[in-house]
Amino acid sequence: MNMRRDLEVEMKEMRWTVKSGITKEEGWRRSQLQNLRNMLVEKEDHIFQALEQDLGKHPVESFRDEVGPLIKSVNYALKGLNKWMAGKKADLPLAAFPSSARLVPEPLGVVLIISSWNFPFGISLEPMIGAIAAGNAVVLKPSELAAASSSTLATLIHTYLDTKAIKVIQGGISVGQQLLQHKWDKIFFTGSAAVARTVMTAAAKNLTPVALELGGKCPAVVDSLSSSWDREMALNRIIAAKFGTCAGQACIGIDYILVEKKFSHTLVELLKAKIQKMFGENPKESKTVARIINKTHFGRLSRLLNDSMVKACVVHGGSLDEDNLYIEPTLLLDPPLEAEIMTEEVFGPLLPIITLENIEDSIEFISARPRGLTIYAFTNNENMKKKLLSQTSSGSVVFNDAIIQYVGDCIPFGGVGESGFGRYHGKYSFDMFSHEKAIIKRSFLIDFWFRYPPWNEQKLQLFRFAYRFDYFGILLIILGFKRSK
Repeated sequence: MNMRRDLEVEMKEMRWTVKSGITKEEGWRRSQLQNLRNMLVEKEDHIFQALEQDLGKHPVESFRDEVGPLIKSVNYALKGLNKWMAGKKADLPLAAFPSSARLVPEPLGVVLIISSWNFPFGISLEPMIGAIAAGNAVVLKPSELAAASSSTLATLIHTYLDTKAIKVIQGGISVGQQLLQHKWDKIFFTGSAAVARTVMTAAAKNLTPVALELGGKCPAVVDSLSSSWDREMALNRIIAAKFGTCAGQACIGIDYILVEKKFSHTLVELLKAKIQKMFGENPKESKTVARIINKTHFGRLSRLLNDSMVKACVVHGGSLDEDNLYIEPTLLLDPPLEAEIMTEEVFGPLLPIITLENIEDSIEFISARPRGLTIYAFTNNENMKKKLLSQTSSGSVVFNDAIIQYVGDCIPFGGVGESGFGRYHGKYSFDMFSHEKAIIKRSFLIDFWFRYPPWNEQKLQLFRFAYRFDYFGILLIILGFKRSK
């Protein structure tokens, strides 16, 4: 098969479809979103099977993290579509009277979505919902590492959606490279910073706008929490977010914990007990801890854990089963900060716990490091919350919970700095794949004569007042009265 030639044919068909105007029609957008929802509902079992095959995810986890949020997102887009498409009124200065202005969204054209393997349906379809709602044609390149999910996506999308405007192209690195050689109207990429640099370099050749969802090391600041109820809730949320969400293979997963030294022993013991309660005496047999995606990633995590500086820091777990791509939920107390586990994103079920003399030292610790996608803080200290908000930077901040920001339709999801740029979910996805076009209408009824040459001192003075919106000053000059500048 001549991949390059086939891509040219596919791209030409999509450009023609966009040019025809059909993707701009509300009826087309609505029907595609409805078909996507039907796909998620009717083929739920196919999705569950693919996720179990690729990542060992339990059906409950698959629905909680992927199918359920996607159905919710489609419904949200369908409900808001008419209003989103309508645009909004904009204000113009009185100097433009009589006139009116509107901001009207229009689709960008043909967009490319390159998704990741850890949430292969969620990360593929969440941006696609926004791209379709905005009236674009879409090419999805799912990750080849989640092969069953990639194949299922291709089959289902090509069955349920308009194949002249929405396509799934499967393949590895070479296919991705060929896709990046084409001119797109936007590229949305989720993955590592290293690959993101390749994407941006390729996009720069055609001045293609790019949105990047990357990740980074997301810290969790854990205060002592005097109430036993608060501690119980915090522990549930930390353990579920770290070990019960794709085995820690999540860009917004907790990467490490910061805690006061005097509370660290208590925290470790509480975490141990909570891990046992959630996953049982033998988590491997519980079917509630997902598997590592492949042997390459397993080897990377194994190397992090077996580092001579790190191994002695294990206070719970640490068992590895390469044949089954399983790593036990593992706690590490005070691994060296120069060790790779503390300099690289963990992306697995290894949870370092770093002790500090004072919990407020966590602010300096976090701000001294690259900005992450999220900061989590489990605290009831209002002063601490204010300092975290004012003295650190991250894509988002979540107090007293973890990962819930991902399912919020009314708040943007995205990074800052090294954790990426661009924001999506809900209407933010629609906006990301739209161009907000300014439309100004003005009458021939009146005009301001001083806007035209020839120039003189009086016109300069009139402009000074005009740009200060000092219309009384303009009136005085026109009537022959002088006024100071």
